[in-house]
Amino acid sequence: MRFVLHCLAISSALAWPAVADARDLWTKQAANAWYARQPRPVGANYVPANAINQLEMWQGATFDTATIDKELGWAEGLGMNTMRVFIHDLLWDDDPEGLKQRMDAFLAIAARHHIRPVFVLFDSCWDPNPVSGPQRPPIPGVHNSGWVQGPGATRLADRASHAKLLAYVKDVVGRFAKDDRVLAWDVWNEPNNEGGGNYAPTPGKKALVAALIAQAFTAARSVDPQQPLTSGLWTGDHWDEAKTLDPVERIQVANSDVMSFHDYSWPEKFEERARQMLSYGRPVFCTEYMARGAGSTFDGALPIGKRLNIGMINWGFVDGKTQTRLPWDSWKKPYTYEEPPVWFHDVLRSDGTPYRAAEAALIRSLTRPVINGQR
Repeated sequence: MRFVLHCLAISSALAWPAVADARDLWTKQAANAWYARQPRPVGANYVPANAINQLEMWQGATFDTATIDKELGWAEGLGMNTMRVFIHDLLWDDDPEGLKQRMDAFLAIAARHHIRPVFVLFDSCWDPNPVSGPQRPPIPGVHNSGWVQGPGATRLADRASHAKLLAYVKDVVGRFAKDDRVLAWDVWNEPNNEGGGNYAPTPGKKALVAALIAQAFTAARSVDPQQPLTSGLWTGDHWDEAKTLDPVERIQVANSDVMSFHDYSWPEKFEERARQMLSYGRPVFCTEYMARGAGSTFDGALPIGKRLNIGMINWGFVDGKTQTRLPWDSWKKPYTYEEPPVWFHDVLRSDGTPYRAAEAALIRSLTRPVINGQR
């Protein structure tokens, strides 16, 4: 029966509107009108503490609604109203209907906590060889040691498999295209990233991604989502100058209804990059920030985000199997004998208490709604 449902899902997705029927890119006016109707988005990149990656979060055997409910309750208590959440094409391959049912269950939990997620469809970071099923345990002392790329290197290089990837996009986005519980779709996380960690780079990866990402935007737009599409810039210094953008970045900028970016640097650089993104005249989300050891902190970036009226989504929420309290350099020198002197990412300890109480107080103070001119 699962095989029959899988085939129906693929055939249905492939039969949905063709490129010519895709909705248009939102105008700047439409995008800004949409943003004005939302509370300013503030939240975190989210994976439950007991999941090492997006596969373990979503697979039927390890999907844990009790933990999700508990942790999103903690997020609500901080005033957060969004979470950026990664899914994966292998999840759809294995069980398309099950994935959508679990996404629906996640959305129901999130809605109870007044949280509207941003779903991420593809990701170019970390392990280029994802495998579904039971995931390996964390590598002791290493940051994000089990995170996986999607699509993986083999599928990305096989252009014949791209139709199936686009079917995944159409089916998932189409299922929730009119769902008010979804805030936005992030089509591809750091698409021109070579991978990171100690993994071998995928040959010709950037060219392969450039060939697919525009089609992924078109596939998502073809099912007429009421939510905006985006994909964030993350490297470089002159995002407001088209001549400095690489081919992938040009596609990201040209196809995003709302603009997004990542920044893990000091406040001065954060504001410079934020203003470059605002120069496009569209709403802006910072979908990754906050790496204490690199100079990116809540007290440095979050007030700027509020002043510039941009959405703010930090990396990491609850300390857990991703081990992102550890710094990036742990891939070269694992922290197996001692904790880093300062947590790199993450807001809460595993029991829900803040790593730093002052940070939690700041988040609450900057997310509290204004009522009759008072907070």
